[in-house]
Formats: sequence, structure tokens, C-alpha cells
Amino acid sequence: MTQLHRPEWTGWSETDAERYRSSGYWAGVAFGDLLREWATRHAGRTALVDGERRWTYRQLDDAVDRACAGLRRLGLRRGDRVVVQLPNRAEFVEVWFALQRLGAVPVHAMPGHRYAEIAHLTALSGAAGYVVADRHLGFDYRALAARIRAERRDLDEPLEHVIVVGDPGDSGFTAYQDLTETVTAPGSGDRPAAGDLALLLLSGGTTGLPKLIPRTHDDYAYNARAGAQVCGLTPEDVYLAVLPIAFNFTFACPGVLGTLMSGGTVVIAPNPSPATAFRLIARERVTFTAINPPLVPHWFAEHADSRPDLSSLRFVQVGSARLADDLARRFTPTLQVAVQQVYGMAEGLINYTRLDDPADLICTTQGRPCSPADEVRVVDPLDGSAVDEGDAGELLTRGPYTLRGYYRADAAAEASFTPDGFYRTGDLVRRLPSGHLNVVGRVKDQINRGGEKIAATEVEGHLLAHPLVRQAALVGVPDAQWGEAPVAVLVCPDDRPSLADLTGFLRGRGLAAYKLPDRIRFETAMPLTAVGKIDKKVLATRITSGPDA
Repeated sequence: MTQLHRPEWTGWSETDAERYRSSGYWAGVAFGDLLREWATRHAGRTALVDGERRWTYRQLDDAVDRACAGLRRLGLRRGDRVVVQLPNRAEFVEVWFALQRLGAVPVHAMPGHRYAEIAHLTALSGAAGYVVADRHLGFDYRALAARIRAERRDLDEPLEHVIVVGDPGDSGFTAYQDLTETVTAPGSGDRPAAGDLALLLLSGGTTGLPKLIPRTHDDYAYNARAGAQVCGLTPEDVYLAVLPIAFNFTFACPGVLGTLMSGGTVVIAPNPSPATAFRLIARERVTFTAINPPLVPHWFAEHADSRPDLSSLRFVQVGSARLADDLARRFTPTLQVAVQQVYGMAEGLINYTRLDDPADLICTTQGRPCSPADEVRVVDPLDGSAVDEGDAGELLTRGPYTLRGYYRADAAAEASFTPDGFYRTGDLVRRLPSGHLNVVGRVKDQINRGGEKIAATEVEGHLLAHPLVRQAALVGVPDAQWGEAPVAVLVCPDDRPSLADLTGFLRGRGLAAYKLPDRIRFETAMPLTAVGKIDKKVLATRITSGPDA
């Protein structure tokens, strides 16, 4: 099959692209036009809420028109890449759709990224623009932008435009408010096609600098639409964006996009605090939201303290990392709210437990693919041969919203894709007869203790079942005798178990002796990556370089 090669990334084969179009998975409409359709259909309904600010669908569409016109006057054009690094604010949604309407390509950066990541992203994407907040949580993004722009001034792909949401100060940067004050039509320009590059997401690994993930209008719209169908979204649904809005899970699983295409309302939480989430759920009558596993114990604790009104919630999604079975079983009895596990990747494949699945599947699996066109293989990570059903193996996948190549990263193709276009996820899973996947861990997140392989994810699930443990990670560190030794890193806010108590508890749960941690390290809080995953690289450094926190 002939692959559709763009100058900087590889698309789907001509055969697959035609199949996805003819089957209706790809609708052939770019995001700028989609928003116009939604504004016509749901003109007076509330689309977006940020604090005391509210936008109807018509008002959001008008705001996007003004922003698009301002970006065009500034000099941005179709195909330009623009790094967008904003905290959870409505301006992210406005800027994102304005870039889509213009045909420019937003690069999703996280608020927690700093010089190393932003320098890498602007260089790899060849960004012509950079959109930042003035300050957030004490950090001045204008100073970072000034440094990046100065370093790129004399390069072939300079960073020409910096736009500040808030006060640009004396930086000489463009204030976003100034871009949007002039009420003019955006102009037709060179309109994007549905098969064009729409955005660049970041690979979600916890080590190294991220790769860029190319997503088209067609495939990313289907990503959100398929999730909205699985979740049964209607115009009456209200979504609360708790996790970073630029995160794929928050934005399109089904998230912000899936809610808007369903005619619902998106409410933006300014921070991930459970107290903030509970206040907004009660005030806005939120029907669903999405959080990650590290937040779950904090939700339990805040619920016990404040007894919030969660009666409007239909369900809560938990994803971005594996939710321990014991926490999943406690979720509904504790909060009186249904839980939906979501497992996937910014590269494509998204799996959901269904809201009518049996409780055991909801609590012990991470869902099944959302699209009938998703193709899944589970193989031996060493030789690529298929494993028996129920055995653990590496997950390979391809489908109508799973990439076929990274952006400007041809060298990564051989390691990341099979010759027939399947993406090697690096995740170890078991596939059940129902099609549900049970995530065992990462191919590379294993600890080799004297030749015995320990899947960290499995042990972490058992650690989290201990009544004194709120958060847990199992980290391998160098060991003279065994090669690697497993260390349990725990957050225990009330009391701390001894190593003997902890290993006894794990033995009682049937854990093999070689999987038991050799020692414990206590932390007051886990270090997190920019997308909210526990940063094991930082933990390993702490373990090997200093005493317990």
C-alpha cells in the first residue's frame, strides 16, 4: 500500500484513508468549520465557562473570528506552527480554534514545561509563534519567551511572534487582548483541508524530551466524536476540565472537543484541587469530569472532610495512568459516583470501560477500544509473535486516529512502527475475551532483580491497597548483588508502615517473594511530570543521592 507522505510526517496509506472516509469515520470537515456548524446549531446555549465569564456558542465563534483575524494581521499563515503554553483558561480554547480556522498548527505545551522542553519544542516544530500567559503560579513566562526568541533570532526558522495572555509588560510582545479588540471578519485566506495537519501533541513518556505527534482535522475530530459516542454525551452534559487543558485526555477523550461537538458545556477548573472541583461541580451541575490516579485518594480525603454535593455527576473518568484495582473498587462506594476507566495515548488508540459494563470489568480492566476500526495485536516484545489470549504482551495498534509516523522524526519510525503500520505502544497488556485490556505495565518499566522481572505497575497496585498508603511507586535502583533492587516510594500522610509490616501485607495478598521491595522511601508528595504522572526519573535520582524525605 502506498503511504501518503507529507514533507515532515507520514500519513495513512491511500487505501486506509479511503476506507476511513467511505466508512464515515472521517467526516472531511476542518475544525474551524466544525465550530461554525456548532455555533449555528447551538447558538444560544452555553459553550464555555471560566470563573464568572461565560460564552454561548455564538459568542465563542465570534471570539474565534476576532482572534483569527488578529493572528492573520500579525503575520501568521496556514501551516505555521505555534507553541501554545497556557494554564487552564478559556483563552486556550479561543486560541486553539482561531489557529485551526487560520490553518496554523497549535503545538500543545504544558504549563509545567520550562526552558529545556520549550527550546526543544520550538526547534523541533520550527515554531513561528509562541502563546503564553504572563505569569502563573509564580513563574514568569515572558522571561522564558524572551530567551527562546533571542536564541532563535538568526536561525532559518525564527520565533517571530510571541503573544501574551495578560500583561505583556515591557517585553515588546503582543497582548492577546489587543489582537481581539478589532471586530473584523477573519478573511477567507488559504483555508485548511480536513486531511491537513491540525495540531501537534507531545509523546507522554516520563524520560527524555517528547516527540511530536501529528494529528489531522479528520482523525482528531473522530478521536473526540468516538469518545462522545461511547460516553453517550448529549447537549445536557457539562464537562469539567480539571487536568491541564492541553493534555489529550482533557481535550479530546472526549473532553473539551467531545463536549462541544455534542452541544454541551465546558467548565474550566483553574487548578486541580479537589476542593475547587467539588465547588464547580455543585455550582455548574457538572455531569462528568476526568482525573488521574494520583488525584483519586485526594478526592476521597476531601469528600470525607467536606461532604460535597456530587449529585449531578453521571460518571468520573480516571486515566493517564493505570488505576489500581483496589482504588477502583472503592470509588463508587466512597463517592456514590460511577467510575469509567480510560486508557490510551496521544498517539491514538483510546480504550474506555463502558458505563454498563459489569463492575468487575470496570474495576480490573482499562477498557476496550472505542472504535470498531481500531486494530489491536498483543505480541511478545522480543520477537513480535502473537501471545496466547490472556497472556501479557506488548500492545500494537493501528486505526483511523492512530498516527503512522512522528513529526520530523524519521529515525524513530523503525523502532516505533511495524512495516505494516502498527504502532508499538511499549505497554504490556493482557487482552480478555471481551476485548477489554488489562494494563500490566511498560515494557521498559520493569525491574530486573537477579534475572527475575518485576512489573512495577503490578506491585504498585498492591502497595496502594495498604490502608496507610495514599500514593506509591516502585522504582528500581542499582544494586551490587542483584543488579537492580526494588524500592517502594510511599506517601503516607498519617502513619508509616515499617518494611516488615509492608512486606507482610504484600505476602498476604499473594505477591511473590522476589517482587517484595527491599526498602522503603517516604515522600511528602510525589514529583510529577508536566502531564501529572509520577516522575520515576526524579525519584530514582533522589533515592540514589540523598536520605529519605
